[in-house]
Amino acid sequence: MHASATQPLLKAALWDMDGTLVDTEPYWIAAERALVESHGGMWSHEQAMQLVGQSLMHSAGILQAAGVNLAKRAIVDILSGQVIDRLRVEVPWRPGAKELLDELYQTGVRCALVTMSEGPMAREVVANLPKPYFEFLVTGDTVGQGKPHPEAYLTAVERLQETDPELTADHCVALEDSVPGVASAIASGVVAVGIPHQMPLPEDPRRATWDTLQGKKVADLEALVVARASANVLDNALLGQAN
Repeated sequence: MHASATQPLLKAALWDMDGTLVDTEPYWIAAERALVESHGGMWSHEQAMQLVGQSLMHSAGILQAAGVNLAKRAIVDILSGQVIDRLRVEVPWRPGAKELLDELYQTGVRCALVTMSEGPMAREVVANLPKPYFEFLVTGDTVGQGKPHPEAYLTAVERLQETDPELTADHCVALEDSVPGVASAIASGVVAVGIPHQMPLPEDPRRATWDTLQGKKVADLEALVVARASANVLDNALLGQAN
């Protein structure tokens, strides 16, 4: 599925973390519920689902509206601290994630983590991996606008281009589980794959959808990049005919 032996079409895989690489959502939901209830409120599963894939500061605002009488920064710090404590006991990897990461590493495809979790938590997860799979991390505390804004993925592409100026968004595949995450990836121009977990993803022809990463290979990601390249050639040809 390579364009040539020396110029693969697939150059990078951009990984979301919560819900895609690791199943931390139950940790987040438990921390949210405990915080809201400690302030005399109630926290439902439906409310928790509103926060999936969102930036932490956005989520903190929703928790304030649910009755948490704290500053957003304090809310983020409390929740993150509780989730990190749980991660230090057990990192709940999503099925197939580590296996795909390892194959990408072995075949020389660059990987970056693009998450709305903040640096300390992302580093805690990465520290539990057996190899330096991720070249760098783009975290929620390093971007001005969180998902669904495309800034996080655009930042990742720009950082990849620092050492490979010929790389474009078309060479990159994003792996995401949430509606905000998929929207961010699509808006950035990278090839997007949705792997729904806590919530279903609406139909969208602009992305691929996989039920799981279990059994997925580098060749499956390459096929998506090749399909994007073929579609671009066809679009350009049709545009030329129209002109």
